[in-house]
Amino acid sequence: MKIIFLTAAFCAFALAEPPVGDVFPELKAETLDDKSISFPADTKGKSTLICMAYSSDAEKDLKTWYEPTYDKFIAKTELMSDMYDVNVYFIPMFTGVKALGADKAKKDMKESVQPDLQPHVVVYRGELEAYKAKLKMDDKAKPYIYVLDKEGKILFVTSGAYTEDKMDEIDEFIE
Repeated sequence: MKIIFLTAAFCAFALAEPPVGDVFPELKAETLDDKSISFPADTKGKSTLICMAYSSDAEKDLKTWYEPTYDKFIAKTELMSDMYDVNVYFIPMFTGVKALGADKAKKDMKESVQPDLQPHVVVYRGELEAYKAKLKMDDKAKPYIYVLDKEGKILFVTSGAYTEDKMDEIDEFIE
């Protein structure tokens, strides 16, 4: 009985391994200004940081990434202006019944997200299960952060609320 339990635990762990080395699956979303964007096709040619959440609990932690990610990769200060050339996107995912509330949430985001961060917030509505499986997004209470190379291949994955250590790891993979 113990061997079966350990084998099952090992299999569950193996399934949860991050999809590093895989190409990010096609995901179509829309900006807060109603423009379509397709990942990774529309982000090729630059390193890309994608931060995703599919529950309100995860969205709270996703928001912890906004300011430090903005300050590091988006804000154009004298010190940072030439240091990074990276696509950055925050993707709240509205799936199932929650997809019906995506328009209201999008409107609320347009009012609450600072204007220069708005182009980096996109809304996904649609199916979730395929993304959960391909991207190993097993814990709905956490946001998932992916670093893609210039061709859309996943180089690094982390999850949860922002920490400086996680940002340091991400920085190692941004070209």
